[in-house]
Amino acid sequence: MRKIVHIDMDCFYAAIEERENPALRGKPVGVGGSTHRGVLTTANYEARKFGCRSAMPVFKALQLCPQLIIVPVRFDLYRSVSAHVRAIFGRFTEKIEPLSLDEAYLDLSHLNSSAESVAREIRTQIREELGLTASAGIGPNKLIAKIASDWNKPDGQHEIRPQEVNAFMHSLPVGKLWGVGGKMREKLERLGVKTCGDLQRFDKIEMSRRFGKWGLELWELSRGIDHREVETERIRKSISTENTFRENLTSLEDLRPPMHVMLDELTGDLVRHEDREIRSLVVKMKFADFTRTTAEKAHGILDTEIFGTLLEEAWQRGGGKPVRLLGVGVRFRDPEEKEQMELL
Repeated sequence: MRKIVHIDMDCFYAAIEERENPALRGKPVGVGGSTHRGVLTTANYEARKFGCRSAMPVFKALQLCPQLIIVPVRFDLYRSVSAHVRAIFGRFTEKIEPLSLDEAYLDLSHLNSSAESVAREIRTQIREELGLTASAGIGPNKLIAKIASDWNKPDGQHEIRPQEVNAFMHSLPVGKLWGVGGKMREKLERLGVKTCGDLQRFDKIEMSRRFGKWGLELWELSRGIDHREVETERIRKSISTENTFRENLTSLEDLRPPMHVMLDELTGDLVRHEDREIRSLVVKMKFADFTRTTAEKAHGILDTEIFGTLLEEAWQRGGGKPVRLLGVGVRFRDPEEKEQMELL
């Protein structure tokens, strides 16, 4: 039986800043750039009560919450803490799939201990060693575990056992599924669909007719079906960071702030790969209908302007379709290829 855990650190960057400066506790805090052109990388729960959220321009966040305290980004510190969290994961399993600095999937299927007890112990060690809290979701696959990790946030966990999946999915609001944002919810509501159980009334042929390829994936998601494996790191040919938006973004300008947040994180991640030579810069985009495109340009260093051009190119290929996922990354030059070039 598969035992998958999704661990999600609670307001990770903001929580670290509060730990480093206890005077911030209980106050609305946002981690981000300047008040003029910067964006928030995260906001703590006090700030979220006012509508502040990650990838929001700082000036807009301050309009929503004038008392918001803006703290500069310190990715070196966050990476260091993330490495400690990863080390804690490694005490229990080698099957770890990091999604970002603050979340990861763990496959505990090989352990005799219950996933619930292991997840609780992981969270306890994080709290005791780092003074931070994490939330966990436990399920028979990545989809279920990811949804469950949001169930008892912050500082909680929730398990959905295999025999509970059908009942859980039947009553789950469709908006909890990946890719079902505001506009998609409106379309589904016009069909009388509010829960996954409502959606299960449609067979594959009907779903494909109405929504194309995305309809077939939605048919599986609404039933809690997810066959993806937890993918551990291998020799990397590329490195990237991506974001699946809770609400599809509908304009090019809406995409720029989250892209800059991801570029900051990508810059930090590249420090661990200083020995690798960059071959090209990449922007990946997935649209609301689940079509996707990748814009790429050969270039040896990170360049914000080039990423901006690639973003625009990818957006234009979609013909203005709403975007559900955005990713930025680099491809590395093959070390063997580099050696061959040096011999020529």
